[in-house]
Amino acid sequence: MTSASFITSDEETRMNKGLPPVVVETRSLRKTYFGKIDVPVLFGVDFRIRKEEFVAIVGQSGSGKSTLLNLLGALDTPTGGTVIINGVDISTLDEDELAYFRSDQVGFIFQFHYLLDEFSCLENALLPITIRHGDASEEDQARVIELLRRVGLGSRIHHRPEEMSGGENQRCAIVRALANAPKIVLADEPTGNLDSRSGQEVFRLMREMNRESGVAFVMITHDDRLAQAADRILLIEDGLVHEISKEEHRKRVASLVP
Repeated sequence: MTSASFITSDEETRMNKGLPPVVVETRSLRKTYFGKIDVPVLFGVDFRIRKEEFVAIVGQSGSGKSTLLNLLGALDTPTGGTVIINGVDISTLDEDELAYFRSDQVGFIFQFHYLLDEFSCLENALLPITIRHGDASEEDQARVIELLRRVGLGSRIHHRPEEMSGGENQRCAIVRALANAPKIVLADEPTGNLDSRSGQEVFRLMREMNRESGVAFVMITHDDRLAQAADRILLIEDGLVHEISKEEHRKRVASLVP
C-alpha cells in the first residue's frame, strides 16, 4: 500500500523522548463547504494526539466538532492542510487504500450505535474483521467474545439489537470499534442517546479500554462531566482548535450558568 511517512525533526524527537508515539497529527487543517454560499468551518487546525491519550473535543453546536472528527477518520476530505495517522499522510492514499487504511487504523463510535438489525451482537462486533478479511478466524472470534464479556455482554452475544437495551447496543458498538485493534477510536457523542446511568457506564468502559489497550480515544461531547474526566480538552472556537485546562473549562461552564 502506498503511503507517505511523517518523520519528526531531531529536535522534536529529543523533546518527545519517553513520550508515547503520536498517532494523529493535523497541520494547517482547513475545511470549507462550497455552495451558493461558501461556509468556512475550520481555518487552520494544528494539534497532536498520542497513544494512550483520551481527548475530549468541546465547543458550541455548529462549531465544527463533527466536521473535524470526520476529517480525522478520513470520512471527509479537507479543503487544505494535512491529516497524519500513525505516520501516514492520508492524502497520499487512493480510495481503495484509504478504505483499507481506515478499517485497519481507525475505530468509530457514533451517537447512535448503527448496529445491523439482522445480525447478532457477536456478528455486529465482528463486522470490521469480516469486511476486511471476508471471514473471522476462530482466534478473532474468541478475542471479540472475550471483549464482549468484558463489557458485560457475555450473555447477549447471540441477541439481536432489538433484544438489547440502548446501553447494551452502545457497548457492542464499542467492541466493534476495537475489533481490528485500531490506533485511534473516534467517538461522536457516544453517550448522547443514553440515560445518565447508561451514559456513565459506556464512558467508564471506553476509559477502561483506553487504559488497558493503549488505543487513543478522541471524543466529542456536550457533557461537561465527561470532558472533565478526559486526559485533555480541546476547544473548537471560531474555526480554530486550542487546548484548554480543566480549570479554564470549569470556569467557561460556570460562566454560562445564570
